Amino acid sequence: MSQIYQIQKRKGLFNFNINLLLIIINVVCFILFSILIYVNPTFLDYIALKPSNIISNFYIWTFLTSMFMHAGFFHLFVNMFSLLFVGNLVERIIGKKRFVSFYLLAGLFAGILFVLVSLFFPSDFNTYAVGASGAIFGIIGLLMILTPNLPVYMMFIPIPIKMKYAAPAMLVLLWLVSAFGNVPVGNTAHLGGFIIGLAYGIYLRGKYKRKTKYISKMFS
Repeated sequence: MSQIYQIQKRKGLFNFNINLLLIIINVVCFILFSILIYVNPTFLDYIALKPSNIISNFYIWTFLTSMFMHAGFFHLFVNMFSLLFVGNLVERIIGKKRFVSFYLLAGLFAGILFVLVSLFFPSDFNTYAVGASGAIFGIIGLLMILTPNLPVYMMFIPIPIKMKYAAPAMLVLLWLVSAFGNVPVGNTAHLGGFIIGLAYGIYLRGKYKRKTKYISKMFS
């Protein structure tokens, strides 16, 4: 990471705000995939991540396509609204190329963990998983390490909470919602993305001690 918290002017694709581009891609893919599934519901197997399809049919591309599909407009809105705020900040901190690479890595690892855990929980083996939340929780985990004292607002809480407390609290809150509200939430995928975010944050903090320390102070 030769440049931290510095945006350089580049030609071509990386002149754009990558986070905004990812949001646009998510929206476009949601529309296109929704049309395909409406025309032929069997297309869901070729888009959404389903552990049994990975193990039995080797539909490995669904690790990627599922990241850009959402279960409905509200699901899409919540994820894109979250990505708009946390993604822009992380893009500025680690740079455009590293940001898009990390975003994809976090989402892919979230899907892989979901599939692996489903091998031990048969109820999830034939469950579909879609959404960008695994990648988003990767971003949240990274921010927790790089900007632990960053004040953020959580849903339904009117006061700012430091990122080091808000990040794990969001995981727990979503788990409680799914457990007691009988709401389908990809908790395993969230955890997978979060773990990657923590790991990458620890790596950056160890390799770029002075720069990451400066960033942490800046957002305190």
